[in-house]
Amino acid sequence: MRLEDYWGVGPKTSARLESALGREGAVAAIESADVRALVEAGVTRGRAVRILRRANGKSGIDALATRDARDVYDDLLTLASECAVTEHAADRIRVLTPRPTIEARRDRLDRVLAARDAWARLDAEARTAVREAFDAYDEAGETERAAVKTALELRDAGLRGETFEALDEADPDALRDALGALGYVAPDGSVSPGADDRLDRMRDRLETLQTLESGAFDVLETIQERGVRSLDDFRAAFVEYVSHETDLSRGEVESAAAADARDAADFVSTSLRALVDELEADVKSREETVAEELRDRIWAARDDVDVAVEAVDDVALSLSLARFADEYDLSEPTLAETGLAVCGARNLFLDDPQPISYAVGDHDLSCSSGVVPPSGDRVSVLTGANSGGKTTLLETLSQVAILASMGLPVPAESAVVGRFDALVFHRRHASFNAGVLESTLKSIVPPLSGDGRTMMLVDEFEAITEPGRAADLLNGLVNLTVERDAFGVYVTHLADELSPLPPEARIDGIFAEGLTESLELRVDYQPRFGTVGKSTPEFIVSRLVANARGRAERAGFEALAAAVGEEAVQKTLSDAEFTD
Repeated sequence: MRLEDYWGVGPKTSARLESALGREGAVAAIESADVRALVEAGVTRGRAVRILRRANGKSGIDALATRDARDVYDDLLTLASECAVTEHAADRIRVLTPRPTIEARRDRLDRVLAARDAWARLDAEARTAVREAFDAYDEAGETERAAVKTALELRDAGLRGETFEALDEADPDALRDALGALGYVAPDGSVSPGADDRLDRMRDRLETLQTLESGAFDVLETIQERGVRSLDDFRAAFVEYVSHETDLSRGEVESAAAADARDAADFVSTSLRALVDELEADVKSREETVAEELRDRIWAARDDVDVAVEAVDDVALSLSLARFADEYDLSEPTLAETGLAVCGARNLFLDDPQPISYAVGDHDLSCSSGVVPPSGDRVSVLTGANSGGKTTLLETLSQVAILASMGLPVPAESAVVGRFDALVFHRRHASFNAGVLESTLKSIVPPLSGDGRTMMLVDEFEAITEPGRAADLLNGLVNLTVERDAFGVYVTHLADELSPLPPEARIDGIFAEGLTESLELRVDYQPRFGTVGKSTPEFIVSRLVANARGRAERAGFEALAAAVGEEAVQKTLSDAEFTD
């Protein structure tokens, strides 16, 4: 397969990958979603993530049918990657995509929940040991040696059993033996310091000898300063001095001493050169022996090392997702064929959000807190107060749907999430022109009209065309959603302008309840089912009256108060305990 056949791989990227990895290696890296390999080959991390998402989960990415849905997906993976225990685990999280079948989603969900339970069972000391092991693994560059060391440390920390069974598949004794060999022998046969004490001592002696040889005249002067008078005395002093400096035996130095030197200077330089040559040969021979021994030890544990390397990366991914689930108190959804229902759902992008319950489609949820949403309606039209959380509710539902589609737990007390072939999430875009209307319709209608099951989460059509026509379009979308056996939540302020909805649809409302003492809007974000919500402009006007700067500005806002109902405005101000 040509590298350029992969989405996002152009001629320059292809050449870079082939140069660094070879064509087969690059294909293998792409097919295995190896972000690390592509980044090391010179591809930027963001581009590598985009390439691998498409290469390994195109159908899942395509199921996120709008830009807003993909934005939520990106933001969710960013949150999850922040809980990663290694850089490679963070990269693997960033390339997760929705899985096509319920079975595939269930498989990942089971593993993540089991990892979360295992993580929860660890005491503080064990958790610290796990984090430190993975930190050291990252700092060491995720080498084979670092992976083996990490695998042993994770076992010692107590990560055992079904969730981390991959760690049990490698023989710990074989790993310990391999640990002393891994990372010390290079492909060219050279051996790193620390692999063999004898080799290290020989190298130290050789380095000292090479220093003496390069300063042969200094050696000569040092020996002459001892007052030697005969050649035999000079020879003996030389042997003693070199033996002391290098830790070589007298016999080793004596055997290399020059026998036919012209003078003392020639004797010193020739003898030192002979010693260096001899020790260089000995070091080379010892290095070859050690390298062969190291290769033998690694070969004997090769299978166990490969298992440990793969296990550490898999455990890192599972633990990272487990920490994400633990950090945000995520729960196991019920994976179903159709519908989307939540109890106590929270928006992960907000601090301290009010949990909400909501549903479209059939479900059998029983909420332990809050109201139970109705079951059976394929479509809901959500109405209500400005700044009442309608868009936030749509975003919350999209978060639940996307996380469940990837086989991850969701931010809800309980949830039923169907398998959707397309998720259409469309935020309100405040541009009132024909171009925006056309692009919006081109974005949201084709997924609804195509084959497969679609979930529509669409916000405020009236922001992109005049209200009367927006109501007509919204009626058409609701009817089309029902006709296509799809599901949808449509947010609007135009409930009163809508034609009678089909029996499969209902209208829900979110209500503002007044102003707080600090004149902030007080909203019950939990929708009331089967009820049209009110935008309650008197609350907004009340705040403007209260915060008016000067008599003229106040008079203007009071004129608006009269238009929307002065009595309601005064009551709002009174309830908020406003004092002029």
